[in-house]
Amino acid sequence: MELFELSIKQAGEKLKSKEVSSVELTTAALARLEAIEPKVKAFLHVSADGALARAGEADKRLANGGGPPLLGVPIAVKDNICAVGMPTTCASKILGDFVPPYNATVVEALNRDGAVIVGKTNLDEFAMGSSTENSAKQITANPWDTGRVPGGSSGGSAACVAAGQAIAALGSDTGGSIRQPASFCGIVGLKPTYGLVSRYGLVAFASSLDQIGPLTKDVTDSAILLQAIAGRDPADSTSIDYQSPDYTAALDREIKGLRFGLPKELFGAGFQPGVRDLINQTIALIEKLGGQVSEVSLPTLEYALPAYYIIAPAEASSNLARFDGVRYGRRSVGPTDMVDSYMRTRAEGFGPEVKRRIMLGTYALSAGYYEAYYGQAQKVRTLIIQDFKQAFDRFDVLISPTTPTTAFPIGAKTGDPLEMYLSDICTIPANLAGIPAISIPVGLADGLPVGLQIMGKHFDEATVLGAARAIEAEVSFTDRPNTL
Repeated sequence: MELFELSIKQAGEKLKSKEVSSVELTTAALARLEAIEPKVKAFLHVSADGALARAGEADKRLANGGGPPLLGVPIAVKDNICAVGMPTTCASKILGDFVPPYNATVVEALNRDGAVIVGKTNLDEFAMGSSTENSAKQITANPWDTGRVPGGSSGGSAACVAAGQAIAALGSDTGGSIRQPASFCGIVGLKPTYGLVSRYGLVAFASSLDQIGPLTKDVTDSAILLQAIAGRDPADSTSIDYQSPDYTAALDREIKGLRFGLPKELFGAGFQPGVRDLINQTIALIEKLGGQVSEVSLPTLEYALPAYYIIAPAEASSNLARFDGVRYGRRSVGPTDMVDSYMRTRAEGFGPEVKRRIMLGTYALSAGYYEAYYGQAQKVRTLIIQDFKQAFDRFDVLISPTTPTTAFPIGAKTGDPLEMYLSDICTIPANLAGIPAISIPVGLADGLPVGLQIMGKHFDEATVLGAARAIEAEVSFTDRPNTL
C-alpha cells in the first residue's frame, strides 16, 4: 500500500511506531497531489513549504511519544474556511486573493492536534452548487471518471481524498455539500448536528443551515476527525454546549436489534436503477444481520426542496451583502460613485448561480412577500423537524440513498438549475432539521460509486457512526479510482 492510500488511523499507527515520519508522509501526499492535480484540479491553493514545516514540527512532537490521532497527518481544507497564511477565496472572483488574518476554530483545532494542512480545496462559488462547476477558478473532475463531476459544493475536498492527495479533508454542508460529493467520489462524508461544530471562520452561505464536517476514507476516520473539531465555541453563538462522547468507542456495535426507518418520500420516482438496486441490496443485508427495517412516512419531506430554496437564498442574500468591494476583496475599476461601485463590483465579482440565489433571496425577503415565501418556508421547516422527531420515536436511524444518481457528466445539468437542485433531494431534509447524517459507499453502479445516507437524532452522532461502521464492515467497499 502506498503512503497516500493510508487512512488516518493507519497513518497514525505508522507515525507512532516510527515506521514512517510525518515529513515522509506529507512528501508522499504532496508528490501524489502534484502528479495528478492537472487531471483532478481539486486544489485552489497548495502550501507545500508550510506543510513540510508543520510536518517537521509534528515529528518533533512524535519523538516525545504519543500525541493526538491527527498528529502529523496531511489534511486538506475547503476554501471557504479561513486559515492564516492561505487565501480564502470561496472560489469567487469577488474575494480575489483575500488572506484572512485569523483561523477558523476548526483550523485551530487541527493545528492544536498537529495535523498538517496541505492546502485549500475547490468548491462551487460560495458553496452554492452540487457539482463544483460553479467555481470561478476551475472545474474539479471526479477521480473515478474525469469526464464527470465530483459533486458539490465540497467537490474539491471529496475528490482530493478519493484520489489520495490528502488523507482526509474538511468540507461544509448546507444542503448536502459534504454527503453528495462523498457519494459521488466513493468516500465517507459526515454532516454533524447543527451547532456541534463551530462555524466561526466559515464564510457564511446560509447561517441556519451551514455545518462543517469531515470527508474521509472510512467511518473510523470520520469519527476521529469529528472528535477533533467538535465542541462548544464562544466565538460562535450557534455553537451548543454539548459534551461529546468518545466517537471512536461508539464504532464497536452490531446491526442486530438496531431499528432502521425507510422514509418512503426519499425512495420515490426518478432514481437511477443501479442506485436503487444497490440500496435495496444493502437494506436486505441489514435485515439479514438482524436489523429491524420498516417503512415510515414523513409527509412534509415532499416540501423540503422548495422550502430550502427559499430559506437558503434568503440567508445568502443577507450574508453576501457584505461583499461590496469596500472592506476586502475585488473592487471594480473606475466607478462614477459609491452606488455604481457597489453595482459594478458585485456584477463583475459574482457568478451566475450566486447572482441567481441572491435575487431569489432578496425577492423572498422583500416587503409584501416575506410572509408569503420566507415565513411559510420556515413554518414548513418546523413541520419537517416535527416529522423527524416522530420518526425517531420509532427508529434509531433513518436510511435512504444519498443521491438519486451516480456522478453525472460535466456540463450535463448546467443548463437546467432545477435538475441540478434535484441532486440534493435526499440530503436537504437533514439540514433543515439540523440532524446528523452520513454518507457511506455501498458499491458501484456502472463503475461509479453509490452512497447510503444514514440520519440520526440531534447530537446522536455516536449511533449514526456506529450503524455506519457496522454496515461498512459488512459491505466491505474497498474499490478505489483506477483512472489516474
